[in-house]
Amino acid sequence: MNDSARGSAAAGAPVPMPAAQVYRRLLRYAWPYRGIYLIGVLGMMMYAITDALTTSVLRGFIGAASGTPVERLHGLPSWIPDPSQLVHSVQSLTWLPAAVFVIFLWRGTGDYLAQYFPARVAREVVKSVRAELFARYLRLPTSRYDADSSAVMLTRLTYNTEMMAGATADSLTSIIRDSLAILVNLTLCFLLQWRLALYSLVVAPLIGVLVGSINRRFRRYSQRIQNSMGDVTRVAKEAFDAHRVVKVFNAQRLIERLFEGANELNRRSNVRLLQARSSSNPIVQQVSAIGLVVVLFVASRQIARGSLSFADFAAFLTALMLVTQPLRRILAISGPLQQGIAAGASVFEVLDAPGEPEGGSRALARVRGDVEFRNVSFEYSLDKGKVLHNVSLQVPAGTTLAIVGRSGSGKSTLVSLLPRFYDPTAGSVLIDGEDIRDYRMSDLRRQMSLVSQEVVLFNDTIRNNIVFGAADISEAQLQAAVRAAYVHEFVEQLPQGLETMVGDRGVLLSGGQRQRVSIARALLRDTPILILDEAYSALDTASERHIQDALDQLVKNRTTLVIAHRLSTVEHADLILVMREGSVVECGPHAELLGKGGVYAELHRLQFSA
Repeated sequence: MNDSARGSAAAGAPVPMPAAQVYRRLLRYAWPYRGIYLIGVLGMMMYAITDALTTSVLRGFIGAASGTPVERLHGLPSWIPDPSQLVHSVQSLTWLPAAVFVIFLWRGTGDYLAQYFPARVAREVVKSVRAELFARYLRLPTSRYDADSSAVMLTRLTYNTEMMAGATADSLTSIIRDSLAILVNLTLCFLLQWRLALYSLVVAPLIGVLVGSINRRFRRYSQRIQNSMGDVTRVAKEAFDAHRVVKVFNAQRLIERLFEGANELNRRSNVRLLQARSSSNPIVQQVSAIGLVVVLFVASRQIARGSLSFADFAAFLTALMLVTQPLRRILAISGPLQQGIAAGASVFEVLDAPGEPEGGSRALARVRGDVEFRNVSFEYSLDKGKVLHNVSLQVPAGTTLAIVGRSGSGKSTLVSLLPRFYDPTAGSVLIDGEDIRDYRMSDLRRQMSLVSQEVVLFNDTIRNNIVFGAADISEAQLQAAVRAAYVHEFVEQLPQGLETMVGDRGVLLSGGQRQRVSIARALLRDTPILILDEAYSALDTASERHIQDALDQLVKNRTTLVIAHRLSTVEHADLILVMREGSVVECGPHAELLGKGGVYAELHRLQFSA
């Protein structure tokens, strides 16, 4: 027996993933595109080298202008020319403008490569993550949909994946490019004056501690922003979906207040992130200034003693100041980087969540349709208690079983166990004498069709909504289903017929028309088990009679489970099951139950007397 669903329900909350692990996992999505990204890295190297070239040219120019000899940089490999000496002669000054132009052309080319190609990789990453996340959503158990609102799921799919793109493109590009720039300029500092360079690094440990603290704040605030963004999306989506109700009840002000609360929480979280981001640069720059003060103090004494030339000092100071700009950019990118890491953690939590069980290993072609509920109990959560209590029921193949009872009696929950939207917490559900958990999930669901009281239509044509999920359907089969569900009655009045678009959630059709389309979709599958969950709820009396006549023919040789509040639709069922508070209180044919004068007779009397 497969207890995966039960185990997943009992599992605790997921353990937060460390930031380093999240980032490594993010980078694995970019790994297949490493060739494209390396072009960007080449551009970053070109960009970083221009700082050293500019500083060296400045050194040679100052030396030439002041008449001071410029020595070759100590430690520079012999195969690398020293730009300082190339521009030192007076003759070289005549082509100095051309050299500057070439340097900035080189820099611009490197900047283009560094921006464009990593950004392309980021879009590939977003596409891959979104596709994987969407596919995972489709395979999550129904209990996960009960726990997460669709707005939160959409926020992960749209907003969070964009934040992840920032971590894999903008942030990583800045880290590599600016780290290269810092490395190149610090290397030049050590080649010029290694003692001064060491003095400039005295504040590096303190900067490292500050950056670590800033990153933790960024990540904390980023998580709050994502949660508040989910609330903003949820309130907006509910208002859009229920706009008719909002208007009829004049509830615009109420919805505005709800939106304002979620919007204000999102604003406060963003403001706190901005405060952390805005204060990070001044703090780190102030600490860096301490290192600069030490350098200036030592350098001034060396210049006074004549052990340091003005050209070398100017070049050293320029290289050192060129370190501060990329350092500032790295600190600025910490915010988007930590936002991407927080977004990645929320996405990976879903990707790592257990999906629906695949079922057992037993293959299934087509069942006879014997259905049995054996001592079945079920609860959605421990705090809500049991919804079904020790339900036992046998439905022979070809039987039409109607399930009735007051709202909340457990009718829909009982039927939801059959396609394994949920698994019973006790007992078992059997088809043809075998526990349904022993069947492969895909094979099991291929045996049944569902028409729910919540009609689901996609923003497509009527034809495509009817053939949804069906394969190798002929036009004759389609037309038969259309006529059996009396869809043809309104389709023939439409200029485009079956090619008519139904709109978002079928809004361009009436409630009864939507219901008939969903019934035609179920009829077309021709499955041995048919589930009708309040299938008549949106039908007028004439349509109900038409479809009832069609169902009388359809249910032959099929096992049909009908959930209905309107008892007039189930009087001809083979068996009627009466439920109350999660338990079976009566079961039998219509006439027999009326004769007993029990719960069913009372329900019947109340409906028909009204």
